[in-house]
Amino acid sequence: MRRIGGRDIVAAILIALLAGAIFTSPPLQVLQGLSLDILTALRGKLIADRRDPANSPVVVVAIDGETYETPPFKGSPTQTWTREIGRVLGSITEGGARVIGFDVIFKNSIEQSEIPFGDTALGGRMKGFDRDYLIALRQISDSGKLVLGEILSNDHPEVPYRAQQVAVRNTVRALNVHTDHDDVIRRMPLSFAIEGRPVPAMAVELAARATGAKPAIAPSGATDLSGYAIPSAVPNTMTLNFRGLGRDIPTFSFVDLRACVEKSDRDFFRRAFDGKVVLLGTVLNFEDRKLTSMRLSGGHDGTPAPRCALPAPASTPQKSRSDVAGVFVHATAVRNLMEHDAVTELGFPMRAVLTIAFAAIIASAASIFVPTGALAVWLVLTVVYTAVAVAAFVHAQALPLTEPALASLAAIGMMVGYRFVLADRDERFLRKSFALYLAPEVIETMVASGKMPALGGEMRNVTMFFSDLRGFSSIAETMTPGELVTLMNEYLSAMTDIIESHGGYVDKYIGDSIVAMFGAPADDPAHATNAVRAALKCHDKLAELNADNPAFAGHGLSHRIGLNSGEAVVGNIGSRRRFNYTVMSDTVNVASRLEGANKYYGTAIMASETTMAQTGDAFAWRELDAIRVLGRGEAIKVFEPLAEKGAESDRQAKLAAAYADGLACWRSREFAKAADAFGRISESDPASALFAKRAQAFIANPPPTDWTPVNILEGK
Repeated sequence: MRRIGGRDIVAAILIALLAGAIFTSPPLQVLQGLSLDILTALRGKLIADRRDPANSPVVVVAIDGETYETPPFKGSPTQTWTREIGRVLGSITEGGARVIGFDVIFKNSIEQSEIPFGDTALGGRMKGFDRDYLIALRQISDSGKLVLGEILSNDHPEVPYRAQQVAVRNTVRALNVHTDHDDVIRRMPLSFAIEGRPVPAMAVELAARATGAKPAIAPSGATDLSGYAIPSAVPNTMTLNFRGLGRDIPTFSFVDLRACVEKSDRDFFRRAFDGKVVLLGTVLNFEDRKLTSMRLSGGHDGTPAPRCALPAPASTPQKSRSDVAGVFVHATAVRNLMEHDAVTELGFPMRAVLTIAFAAIIASAASIFVPTGALAVWLVLTVVYTAVAVAAFVHAQALPLTEPALASLAAIGMMVGYRFVLADRDERFLRKSFALYLAPEVIETMVASGKMPALGGEMRNVTMFFSDLRGFSSIAETMTPGELVTLMNEYLSAMTDIIESHGGYVDKYIGDSIVAMFGAPADDPAHATNAVRAALKCHDKLAELNADNPAFAGHGLSHRIGLNSGEAVVGNIGSRRRFNYTVMSDTVNVASRLEGANKYYGTAIMASETTMAQTGDAFAWRELDAIRVLGRGEAIKVFEPLAEKGAESDRQAKLAAAYADGLACWRSREFAKAADAFGRISESDPASALFAKRAQAFIANPPPTDWTPVNILEGK
């Protein structure tokens, strides 16, 4: 994660504006329709809104494959079916249907046929064939319950033949649909301008007649039907809401209804059609199929309605299809109007604002996180937003879905490009230039500040760590340059890994010596504890290297470590042209002296009293002595860390106790007792051997009365 500055915020806003403008622009308007398709599919999958077809105010009478395959229609031209159609429609009307709409157009009558038949045309011999049909149309039309359909076109209009138009007194409405640029039907026109006046589309006309209302234009400009202001994202259209994916529309087979007429089952027609809007249309596998918003989820050609006279044909279970019969598009439009359930889409301004806002959020995430992190944020927020959009779509409110998702994804790409080319250029330079010279914490500080390193320092409480290999010069003389380099690389790498894993910063290497500090540049309240723990680990690691690493074989390396805690100046120190992140103070000098003092006591690690005090009770210690080092007037109590508290061995505990007894006698001038106490453990402890020898010397030549128990170290 990186901090963002004002320039990054401006970049995120500009990127969001650009991405939002692109993905809501007219050339990509297809994305608006794709959002409807995805929402329809997700709602159908997740919500499964299966409404009872019996409650549908709209039903379909289907001239289907069964009709074409069943006598008396089998093998007969559709122009010869008109008498039977009239009889079925009459029974439907008597059954209480509110209104009947035609989604089929009979452009010609068999009476108009000019095919020769004997000494005259076939049409001449069939005069009067459509009489009963036309009478039925007139009777139903006179009751206000019939609307024929037509296709408006400048080039090839399709209208019912003239006798039908006369029979229904020109009650003919357009069946035209609104097709988007991707040839998908998602909206239905509300009206058409005919001879300079608006005429309702078929669906609006049927809904108006069923509700007893007349379409009007509301003050807002929306079409109003019985108090329902029809929402229109595209002017003069309504967005279709395929809530039941077509399964909520009962579908009657025409041939079964014709048999029902023959059976004179008026009760069936009353049960099936009372109070319903009826649409007559073809439902075939390869004719008048339409792609709609159900193309991704799959739509259904209605739900088979109860049968009256004929047994249901044996067939495979109905499967969803990407296309549906055109009559169900009109049936859905009528149902949406009657139930006030058309989809409300956001207008262009709100869609653009929402898309830009979403892209801005994701662009901001891309400026903070690495690309994979930004993609994870995008995925999570997109899933959450999609859930909100689906919930809104359940209530017929369509939020843009694809535009925000794609715009925000593009924003990630643009922001990553911006960071690579501009924003992170300095960061990459800093990391590449200083990775081998500065601690990662120092580099992170520079990156966060956005500034190049400069001269300057601050006072910090730190723990200094000095280590040096004992007698390494003489060992190095016996080795080839290659062997020496290999040995030193192995040793320094192992020690550095331990130091850095405990929060330390390696300031420099001086030959075989390591200078490190804890508590800077990264703040570490437990710097003393971590420094002591690192020293113990380094000591154990060297023993492992001596035992297992071939480069160390036969050398028996040992080191000395000095630790001291206190105030120090840390920062970029040097000349204006060249400087290092380092540390300066008396704290540093004392740690260096303690590293050298180990050789007097035969110890591997020596820490000052301040370091010991800052570790609390984390370790088991033994006090070694009070010393005065070169260049410092004050005496310092020095300690040796033995192990983590509770992890010391019995030998270490006994040795520390015996040593403490001897030291107490030493400081109280009881040199004989001190010599005896130290002598008992001197063979296994060099520090005790040192004190035993000094006690014996004072027994022979007692010190003056003003003697203080401080060991003055003359060398480093």
